[in-house]
Amino acid sequence: MRRKIALISAAALVATGGAVVVATQAFAASGCTAKYTIVGQWPGGFQAQVDVTNLGDPITSWNVGWDFGNSSQTITQIWNANKTQSGVHVNATNMPYNGSVATNGLASFGFTGNWSGSNPAGTNFTLNGTACTGGTTTGGPSSPSNSPSNPNNPGTPTVAITSPTNGSTFTAPATVSLAANASVTNSTISKVEFYNGSALLGTDTSSPYTFSWANVAAGSYSLTAKAYSAANATATSSAVAITVTTGGNGGTHVDNPYVGAKWYVNPDWSAKAAAESGGSRISNQPTGVWLDSIAAITAPSGSGYTTSLAKHLDNALAQGATLAQFVIYDLPGRDCAALASNGELGPTEIDRYKTEYIDQIAAVEANSKYSGIRIVNIVEIDSLPNLVTNADGQAGATSACATMKANGNYVTGIQYALGKLHASGTNIYNYIDAAHHGWIGWDSNFTPSAQLFASTAKGAVGGVATVDGFITNTANYSALSEPWVQPTTTVNGQSVRQSKWVDWNQYTDELTFAQAFRTALVGQGFNSNIGMLIDTSRNGWGGSARPTAASTSTDVNTYVDQSRIDRRIHAGNWCNQSGAGIGERPRATPAAGIDAYVWIKPPGESDGSSSLIPTGPNNPGGKGFDRMCDPTYTGNGRNGNSLSGALPNAPVSGAWFSAQFQQLMQNAYPAL
Repeated sequence: MRRKIALISAAALVATGGAVVVATQAFAASGCTAKYTIVGQWPGGFQAQVDVTNLGDPITSWNVGWDFGNSSQTITQIWNANKTQSGVHVNATNMPYNGSVATNGLASFGFTGNWSGSNPAGTNFTLNGTACTGGTTTGGPSSPSNSPSNPNNPGTPTVAITSPTNGSTFTAPATVSLAANASVTNSTISKVEFYNGSALLGTDTSSPYTFSWANVAAGSYSLTAKAYSAANATATSSAVAITVTTGGNGGTHVDNPYVGAKWYVNPDWSAKAAAESGGSRISNQPTGVWLDSIAAITAPSGSGYTTSLAKHLDNALAQGATLAQFVIYDLPGRDCAALASNGELGPTEIDRYKTEYIDQIAAVEANSKYSGIRIVNIVEIDSLPNLVTNADGQAGATSACATMKANGNYVTGIQYALGKLHASGTNIYNYIDAAHHGWIGWDSNFTPSAQLFASTAKGAVGGVATVDGFITNTANYSALSEPWVQPTTTVNGQSVRQSKWVDWNQYTDELTFAQAFRTALVGQGFNSNIGMLIDTSRNGWGGSARPTAASTSTDVNTYVDQSRIDRRIHAGNWCNQSGAGIGERPRATPAAGIDAYVWIKPPGESDGSSSLIPTGPNNPGGKGFDRMCDPTYTGNGRNGNSLSGALPNAPVSGAWFSAQFQQLMQNAYPAL
C-alpha cells in the first residue's frame, strides 16, 4: 500500500578526522586551494574527502588532479565526480549537476580506496591545470608589488588553534570551546572561521577569536581555523583532532529514542524542499532516509545515489544530531502486491539479502564513531501484512505474495535483519512496519497480523528484545484522528461501520488503531514498553475540503462522506493522492503509547508514475508502472473497484513531484 523511495540526491561529505593538506596562494584569474581529508581508515582501506576552492574567475566545469604518495593507493568508489587514475596520478571531473563553481566556491567530492604499507595524504593538487598553491592577489607571488618586503603589501595571515589541543577527548553530548590566534602584516584580521572538516561551525570577527560548539555527538572530528585579512588574504591552520565518546558501546539503550534527541535533517531532501516556493517553512524537518537497494548503502559512482549510509551518519554528526531514521527496504520479492516499488532481489535471493544488504548496513551502523547517534531502523514496509491479506484467497491476493508466504523469505529476512541490526550496538532501535488501519483494521486481519509479527520476532536471534516498537501509516495517507466518524458513531440507528467507506472496519483513524494494535502486540508477547510511531508526513487533509463539523445527514453514507477528515475515494488508495496535505510535524510522545509522530516518507517524492515511463533519462532504473498511480484507473478488489484518486503527470517513484509538494503544503493541517 506504500511505495518505495529511491534516494537520488547530492550532499557534502562531512569530514570527521585524519590528515588534512591545506595550501594558500595569492588571488588570480585562475587559482585554487585544496584540502584533502582522510575521513576514516581501516586495515587496507580508507575514505577521503577533497575540497578545492576556486580562487579565480567562475568556471562551468572542473578537473581536479593530484598525486597519491604511495603506488598502492587506488580509488575503489567515488561520488560527486568521475575519475581516472594512472599510477599515482588521479584526475576527478565534475558530474552534470556540479560543474559550475563560483569564485571562492568549492569543487567537492569523496571516495573510498585501498592502500597498503602507508596511506599518506594526496599532494600536487591542480584545478583545470592550475596548481593549487594558493593565491589572494592578482599579481602572483613573483610580482614585486606583492613581495613581503614591500611595506605597502598586506601579507598572508598566520592562524593557529589554541583550544582544544590535539588529541583532546570529550563526552557526548559535548560542548567544545574553540579558540584561535590570528595575525597579519600590514593589515588587519577581518574574521576567523572555525571548521569541522569542510563544514563551517561558526565565525568570529574580533580578537580573541572563539566559538562554542554545542551538543556535539560521539565521533572523531578534525578542526581547523581559517583567517581572513582585510585585504582578503587567507590562511588555514593545521588540523586539530578531537574525539567525543559516549562511555562505550553506544551508551544506554533508552525506552523512547525520540525523547531528548536532536533529529537528523537529510540535506538532500531539505535542499529540494527549500528550492520550492514556500518550501523553507518545512525544509528543516527531519525525514526518513530510504535504503531501498544494495547500492543505496555505499552510493557508488553511476548508481543514481550520491549519499551513502556512512555519509548520512557523518552529516548527522556534523549537525550535532543524536537520532537518525533509516528505512530497511530490500527484501527478496519485495512488495508482492504492487508494481511501482518491486525490489531488485528475486524471491529466492535470501542469501544476497543477508550478506550484501543487511550485513553491510549493520557494519556501518556498528561503527563506534556513530555510537552517540540513536539509529532508528524502520524494518521492511509492505512485507508481513501482505502475507496476511494478499496471499490466500482474499480479493487482493497475488501469486507473488503466495510465493513469498510459501518460501518464507519475508519472515526469514526480517528475522535476520532484526537480530543482526539489534546486535550492532545499544544505540540501534528497530521498529517493524505494521501497515495501517485501512489495511489490517478488520477483525479478520488485526489479530492474525499481531500473531505473525510476534512469531517472526520470537524467531529472531535475540527474540522480542530486538524490537523497540512498530510504525503505522508509513508513506500512506490515513488521517490521524476522525472526530466525527468513530466505530461507535451511529446515524439514524445505523453504525458508521455499515457505510461504504468504513466497510465494517473496527478502526477509522491511525491514532486509535496504533494504540489498539500496540495493546494486541503486547498481548502476543512483545515487551510492555514497546512504542508506536505514526507517519504523519502526508495525512493532514487540510485546506478548504476539510470538514469543520459533523454532517447533519441522516443517511449513513452521506454522513460519513461529509464528516470524514480523510478525503480519499477509498481507504485502500495509496498513490499520489489528490487533495492530501502535510500532517502533524514530527515530535516525541504526542499521545499515550506513541513514541513519536515522524515523517518517514519525505513529502514531495512521488509514489509512482501516473503513466508508463520507459527506461531512459526519466526512468533510469526502469521502475515499474502500477495502475493505482493512474488517475483514470477504476480500481481492483483492494480498493473496492474505485477510482485511484491519484494525481496526474507524476514521475516515477522517488522522483521529485513539485505539483504534489505544493499541494501538500497548501493542504497542510495544522496549517503552515
